[in-house]
Amino acid sequence: MTESAPTLLVEQLTKNYSTPGGELSILRGFDLAMTRGQALAITGPSGSGKSTLLYLLGALDSPTSGRVSLAGQDPFGLGEAAQAAFRNSQVGFIFQDHHLLPQCSVLENVLIPMLAGGGADAAAEQRARELLRRVGLEGRLTHYPSQLSGGERQRVAVCRALINRPILLLADEPTGNLDRITAESVGSLLLDLNREQNTLLICVTHSTELANRFPRHGVLNDGRLEEQPR
Repeated sequence: MTESAPTLLVEQLTKNYSTPGGELSILRGFDLAMTRGQALAITGPSGSGKSTLLYLLGALDSPTSGRVSLAGQDPFGLGEAAQAAFRNSQVGFIFQDHHLLPQCSVLENVLIPMLAGGGADAAAEQRARELLRRVGLEGRLTHYPSQLSGGERQRVAVCRALINRPILLLADEPTGNLDRITAESVGSLLLDLNREQNTLLICVTHSTELANRFPRHGVLNDGRLEEQPR
């Protein structure tokens, strides 16, 4: 039986920065192939380029060279407006800091990515409510971030990342600010929603406990991914 083509294909990705001491090479020929429903955790020492990699995969930054294809589309071949639309519709971001807007309710925070597409309609609001129900926050819709625990705020951020049904979900240290019990809960939630929503999930983390729960685990070493056997 023929394997399906990768939904995400990264080929020979490099990223260099100019510094007073000369050129600094962060990524040096990074390769990756993933299909929908797969989940990959990436670990590595601080400064190895984990966050830089996520910014590139999410088209928040441009590579020095190499190729990224998501669902057959190269985001770096798009104009500025089209790239922003691609990023908003195809990629969901979850960061260590939830970045919720303090003046907006839980429901409003989840719906914020819809604004770039012209606003939230009744169907979008229903999806937001369903996502919040799925993560156990159906009773917090009108609460504000200051009224939530750290774990609850991170769950709202997960729902916000999923509201546009992205193909690719990128998580940057999503449990880094959480206690152990809450971190385990958020880790389980990410993996469960990855399967349910049939997304691609890439999580960079310093937590070996979280990484060991992922079906795929790679170490970013010398600018390249070394996938670990399972």
